[in-house]
Amino acid sequence: MNTALAKPDIFPALEQEFDVLAQLLENQKSPNTWRAYKKDIRDFFQFAADSHEPTPILVNAFLELNQTQALSLVLRYKNDLRDRRRLKEATINRRLAAMKSLVRLANQLGQCTFTLDGIKGEKIVHYRDTTGIKQNIYRQILKIPDRDTAKGKRDYAILRLLWDNALRRGELVQVNLNDLDVESRKLAILGKGKGTQKQEITLSKATVEALKDWLAVRPQQKGKVQPLFVALDRAHCGHRLTGTAIYQLVRQTSKAAGIDKVMSPHRIRHSGITAALDATNGDVRKVQKFSRHSDLNTLMIYDDNRKNVQGEITELLADLI
Repeated sequence: MNTALAKPDIFPALEQEFDVLAQLLENQKSPNTWRAYKKDIRDFFQFAADSHEPTPILVNAFLELNQTQALSLVLRYKNDLRDRRRLKEATINRRLAAMKSLVRLANQLGQCTFTLDGIKGEKIVHYRDTTGIKQNIYRQILKIPDRDTAKGKRDYAILRLLWDNALRRGELVQVNLNDLDVESRKLAILGKGKGTQKQEITLSKATVEALKDWLAVRPQQKGKVQPLFVALDRAHCGHRLTGTAIYQLVRQTSKAAGIDKVMSPHRIRHSGITAALDATNGDVRKVQKFSRHSDLNTLMIYDDNRKNVQGEITELLADLI
């Protein structure tokens, strides 16, 4: 046997590196980003090749296109998302961003010669409605959970966290038992866009008491990493509570409280932030620390909507004539 021509063991590993999509997904620190990229890239290849799975062969065939072919295909995909499927601008932009990330990585690995830089996203008007609901209405929501039951104790603790700390649904889902320090009233959360770096937030006394009540009845589990909030139904008891379950909890509890507006965890976040601006007389710097917004301009939108700046100017102009 001519050992000089034998294939070294390193070759299969090198071949794996040319699976660009696998490389892209492996580089994502956030589970949410990983899932979104996988879903969005699968959607593109379903449109482009009528395939439910973006296999390495399909991905490489796409990456071998020239600049004109690639731009034409992705533009047709964008038009399909906008004109035929009528998806929201944010969804369209997220799907385009996933494809741009794939192509950018392929360029870095020498697997692609084109770019998608010339394809622009859809213009988005952020936060048209940031008002949410008033605190007196939210009090009605907090009265719904039956706090004599394990489910009621859990749901009440979740609803308090959503309001008192304006948590995002994704932040709440990922919280583990060892992230909570009851004595110091601290909770470590994985904030949006923070990678794997956890951030400590201070809890209210009311939230801590609610969490203590929940921990007293929470199903006992083994293992180092245990979710703070778990499902209690027979089929999924002890499993980490999902984002969908938290969304349904908010929606059903709000409906039971007689609220006509469709509520969601993020609308509670809107409500809490708006209430915080009211309580601090519009101190956006303080509220930015509370809401953990990286961009102060986002909070200015909340503040403008809270004060109805547009309506105020409209009345001023009307009075001039």
